[in-house]
Amino acid sequence: MPTLPEVGTPILQAPTAEGARDQHMVLNMGPQHPSTHGVLRLVLEIDGEIVVRLYPEIGYLHTGIEKTCEAKFYQQVVPLTDRVDYLGPMNNNLVYSLAVEKLLDLEIPAKAQWLRVLLSELTRINSHLIWLGTHAMDIGALTVFLYTFREREDLLRIFEMVSGQRMMTSYIRPGGLALEPPLGFFERVQTFISGFPEKIDEYSNLLTGNPIFVNRLKNIGHLSGDDALALGVTGPVMRASGIDFDVRRDMPYSSYEKFQFDVPVSNDCDVWARYICRLEEMRQSVRICQQALDGMPEGAIRADAPKIILPDREAMKTQMEALIHHFKIVTEGFPVPAGEVYQSIESGHGQVGYYIVSDGGPKPYRVHMRYPSFADLQALETMCQGRLLADVVAVIGSIDIVLGEIDR
Repeated sequence: MPTLPEVGTPILQAPTAEGARDQHMVLNMGPQHPSTHGVLRLVLEIDGEIVVRLYPEIGYLHTGIEKTCEAKFYQQVVPLTDRVDYLGPMNNNLVYSLAVEKLLDLEIPAKAQWLRVLLSELTRINSHLIWLGTHAMDIGALTVFLYTFREREDLLRIFEMVSGQRMMTSYIRPGGLALEPPLGFFERVQTFISGFPEKIDEYSNLLTGNPIFVNRLKNIGHLSGDDALALGVTGPVMRASGIDFDVRRDMPYSSYEKFQFDVPVSNDCDVWARYICRLEEMRQSVRICQQALDGMPEGAIRADAPKIILPDREAMKTQMEALIHHFKIVTEGFPVPAGEVYQSIESGHGQVGYYIVSDGGPKPYRVHMRYPSFADLQALETMCQGRLLADVVAVIGSIDIVLGEIDR
């Protein structure tokens, strides 16, 4: 990062034709600022209210999760993944589990795969609801925040019903799922997705025709398709810049190839386009959830691998072999064949990738996580240069960063 003067120091520029001197001011925005969506510090060089330069300063939340993974058994890493993108824990569980399953060459039952798809899409809706509520509040539309968190509460209760936890679920695990869905789970999901499209219409009616909201978003934060590709931007931000790519469709995993859905794309390349794309993504997630419920296969939710996957509680209490497997997995972990693997999925924020190296032992030799918010953040300067200081808030909300992803 280029060296900047002390915050608050005026930078004298060349004299203008009138003989006066223009002054640029270097200011901090954050790291304790409600519109930076976490402990993000932006160093802004401004000319009046115009952004001349912008530098994201990160590192205030660094957790060292990638390094911590090396000290844990493979099954113990799952709870750590919940805490990276803490708004999309099921997706984090999924991408890690898929990577480990590749190394183990495990075949996952169809029912587990479809349940993973169902929960991943519910997680995507949950993530987009938080984005919409906080983004609207940044712009000044406070009511929408209350509406989106109303629906988010329904989703958190569904997650708690199936996993026992509202947010840090650790439900999707290498080999399948932690538990069978309880009685009434599918009916509760059906109730939610049946009524949710009307809620999306409600959000749209409040915002899409609101002249203040429209003026704050349209033609703001322009990011061309070429710039998006050059900067490594993925997910809704990339698709709002005209790049038609979605990992679920183009590199399918966990049976996504069996589902019919559209990928929203816009060529407007601005904050408004990102808003429209995410609204439509929630509608498409509802469509995928309905297909998952209608076609849910019967069968097991875990692979047949007794030396890798913990046995059922009842079997552990009645069968000596199951008790031995349980004891050894918990105390010693399970060995994973030596090798390296990369697995990616489409989360609510964009493409998530896990690179895992195994040395043949029960703990990963190396885990590296590629999360979309890190790449999206470096596009912030491109989107904000030449815009008003007030537009920075709208642009940050439109890229939907999560600092847990950035400072992992």
